[in-house]
Amino acid sequence: MAANNSAKKIKKPAASGNGVINFFKELKAEIKRITWASKENVKKATATVLIFCSIYVAMVGLLDVGFKNLVEVIFK
Repeated sequence: MAANNSAKKIKKPAASGNGVINFFKELKAEIKRITWASKENVKKATATVLIFCSIYVAMVGLLDVGFKNLVEVIFK
């Protein structure tokens, strides 16, 4: 059984000094493979997010003012 364990050992590649350089080379290659959205799609998505965020901020602000006034009326 011990002989089987020693036979199954996997050799790890020796650590080279340029591991960081290889990482960035591979990163650059992966970034080139990405299919980026068109400028128009990005603009539409950004506008949509900003509009919904503005609506949400307005709703939360109105609820805050409403609850503040309600609390003032209750505890007056």
